[in-house]
Amino acid sequence: MSKDEIFEKLKGILVSEFELDEGDITPDALLGDDLDLDSIDSIDLIVKMKEFMPADKGNVDPSIFKTVKTVQDVVDALVPYMA
Repeated sequence: MSKDEIFEKLKGILVSEFELDEGDITPDALLGDDLDLDSIDSIDLIVKMKEFMPADKGNVDPSIFKTVKTVQDVVDALVPYMA
C-alpha cells in the first residue's frame, strides 16, 4: 500500500470515527494541536488501521507512536506494517 493510500484510509477513519472535518486532515496537521487527538485517540486510530494490514503484520509496536506529531508521521510509521 502506498503512502497516499495509507493517508486516504487514515483520513477516512478520522472523518468517520473521530468526526473530524476532512478539510482539516492534511499531512502536516498536528494530531494534538490541529486535530485535538490525545494519546488514547492515537491508539484507537492504530487499532482501526489494523483492519487494512496484512494478517502477518498486524502487531504494531506502540512505542513508535510516542514520537508521532503529524498525520504524515502516522503514515510514515505505518508504511512497514502495510506492505
